[in-house]
Amino acid sequence: MKQTVVTSTRYEGDPVKGSRFIVDIVSVTNESEARQTLASVAGEFPDASHHCWAWRIALPAIERASDDGEPSGSAGRPILAQLVGRDLVDTAAIVTRYFGGTKLGVGGLVRAYGGAVGHALDGLRLVPWITMTELCFDHDFAHTDAIERLVHEAAGTILDRSFTTSVSLQIRLPDAAIADFASAIADLTAGAIVLENNDC
Repeated sequence: MKQTVVTSTRYEGDPVKGSRFIVDIVSVTNESEARQTLASVAGEFPDASHHCWAWRIALPAIERASDDGEPSGSAGRPILAQLVGRDLVDTAAIVTRYFGGTKLGVGGLVRAYGGAVGHALDGLRLVPWITMTELCFDHDFAHTDAIERLVHEAAGTILDRSFTTSVSLQIRLPDAAIADFASAIADLTAGAIVLENNDC
C-alpha cells in the first residue's frame, strides 16, 4: 500500500569517517515542489560538497534520483531505494554531504546515503497515501475559525492564506472528504461559498 510522510524532518546522524550527512525528508505533491525544496536546501548549505536526492511523486507517477557528482549509483539510487522499499510517494529525500577528508568508496557511499535516509524515515510517522485536491476560495473574516476547524476535521491542510477585504484560503483535502466539506461550508455561510469548480 502506498504511503506518504505527514511532516517534514531534518536528520543528521554520526559522521562517517569525518563526512557529515544531513537528510531532509519533505512531503511534496509534484515535481515542481520537489525541485523548489532541493533549491531551498542547497541554498541553506551552499558550501556543501554534494546535495544528492531522490523523490517519488504519485500522480503522475515520477521517480527521479541524482548522485550530484558522487560516483554513479552511489547516492541517488540508495536514497530512492529507501523510498521504494517503504512504498513512499509524494516524498522527497535530499542528503547534503560535507566531505570529511576520507574517501568512502562506492560501497561506503551506498551504505552512508541509504543508511542516513533509512534512519531519518525510521523517526517519521507514515500514513496511507490518498488522492487529494487543492481548493481555493474567499470567505468573510467572521468564518475564519469555523472554516479552519472544518478543514482540520476533514483531514485537510491549509496551504496558504492571505488577508485583504476577505480571507483567501488555499487548502488541500482528501477527495473522499470534499462533498461533506462543501456541504458544511455552504451551511456555515448560508450558501455564500459554493466550492464547485473552485479548484486552484
